[in-house]
This record gives sequence, C-alpha cells and structure tokens, in this order.
Amino acid sequence: MGAAHPPIEAYDEIDSTNAEARRRAEAGEGGPVWITAAVQTAGRGRRGRAWSTKRGNLAATLLTTTDLPPVEAAQVSFVAALAACDLADACLGAGAARLKWPNDVLVHGGKAVGILVESGSRPDGRLWLAVGIGVNLAHAPTDVERPATAFADHMAAPPPQPPDALEILAAAFERWRSLWATQGFAAIARGWTERATGLGERCEARLPARTLSGVAEGLEPDGALRLRLDDGTLERVTAGDVFFGGT
Repeated sequence: MGAAHPPIEAYDEIDSTNAEARRRAEAGEGGPVWITAAVQTAGRGRRGRAWSTKRGNLAATLLTTTDLPPVEAAQVSFVAALAACDLADACLGAGAARLKWPNDVLVHGGKAVGILVESGSRPDGRLWLAVGIGVNLAHAPTDVERPATAFADHMAAPPPQPPDALEILAAAFERWRSLWATQGFAAIARGWTERATGLGERCEARLPARTLSGVAEGLEPDGALRLRLDDGTLERVTAGDVFFGGT
C-alpha cells in the first residue's frame, strides 16, 4: 500500500482548482484536501500565464495550512515537483522525468507538468497553501513558448485516467512532505538534485529586473539556485525563469 493521503474532492468542470482552493481558504477552510477537476475553464500558470486543462489531463490542487514562515513554506514547490516526477516515472519508467529549477518537470526534454503555489494569511497567523499541479497526461499544448509534451506521447498503452494518476501523485506528495517535515529541506534538496537537469551547464536566468548568465552549480540550502557568473562571483537566484542551452 502507498502512503495515505488527504481526501480528494472531484469536480467535472471548474474555473480553476487553485481558485477554488483560494475561495475555500478565504472562507476559513484549511484542509488538507485535494481539489481536482476534469476540465478547467480558467486555469493559469506562473506569472499569470494561461494553463488549459483538456479532458484527459490532470488538474489538482492541495489546500493545506502550515506553521512555516512564507520563505520556507514556498519550498513546497520542490515537494510537488518530486511527487510529479514520481508519477512520471511510475507511468513511463524510472528516469523518464528530470527536474529543472525551480519546479519544471521535463519528460524526455519537454515540459509535462505545471506547478503553481499560492498562499495567504489566516486569522490564526498561519499560512494557507494552494499547491496546484497540472499534468499533461493525454494532451500537450502547442501554443507555448517552450517545447511541451504529454505522457501519452511516450506510451504504447493509453495514459492513466486523471483520478488514477492523482492517487499516485497524492501518495508520492505525502511521502516527500513527510520527509520534508521530519528531515528538513536538505532531504528534499538531495532528492531534487538527483533528478535535476542542467546542473553544471551554462544557463540564463531571466529575473524581473535583469538577466544573468553563468553556470548553474546547484541548490542552496533554502532552495535558491546557485549561479556562478562569468566573472567568478556567485549569485543566488530566488525567482525568475532559467533557460539552459538556448531553450
């Protein structure tokens, strides 16, 4: 048996599972509960980008609460990426998925998973977290800036149905979350680094106000990316898009 996980509430159609999690959080709910929908009509990704969910793909958000301060709570995105990586490996074979900082899950080089973490303050001083995970099980979008792929593109058999995929994902998330809670972020960083792509390679970090070029050396203890610039100085990248090898 896999790890137990929070209950799952399924909708046929919803605007966005993250939006539903936010509505519930602002009404005082704390979860933990997974919210999933067969179709999202107004899904979104990072930086306000649209994220469409067609029937056959997985859209799910975990609503939960935490006592951690915001900077540490944000590390949950690495937990989500590792869980999604486990799902991909379960469907496609070990090693099919690689992780690109901070939380892109690549399957044979194409983006197959989107992760969006949102949070807010509760009246009791704790944070609510909405951990949104979208997985291209059956369909990959074509109108995207970087190559995307779907699990189905790499499977002879049909991909798993979204409810079955969510069972695997939710159990994997619980395993990594438990490790994070008991052993701290170092254990998550180790798992992430083992599956990372691009470490030791040249990359470009596009930050809100500037663009940096250098070599990605690895994860900092708090999840920041360690970037060695061409002049030898070390820069901590905490937010932004990172592009490797011209992609």
